[in-house]
Amino acid sequence: MDRQQMNMELVQALQDWDPIDWGRDAYETEIADCVMAVSDLDDPKELAVQIQGIYEFSFEIKIDMKECLAISQKLLLIKHNASCSL
Repeated sequence: MDRQQMNMELVQALQDWDPIDWGRDAYETEIADCVMAVSDLDDPKELAVQIQGIYEFSFEIKIDMKECLAISQKLLLIKHNASCSL
């Protein structure tokens, strides 16, 4: 899987997540920031904190850390699977 395909899978996972129930197309900026964070981080807890901060900054809503950790693990699995197939 190439980087573009990996990024598309990351975007899809984040759109499906919809943490505040605003609809899958409501988070364009936050999704871009999260995809960048995935490229920079490998630790699920660090990524979860980053994701929580991204959404809290934009929406002034603190998403439960368990939800952030679950999505961070999913995103890192996509990243790991992409790097294994390169």
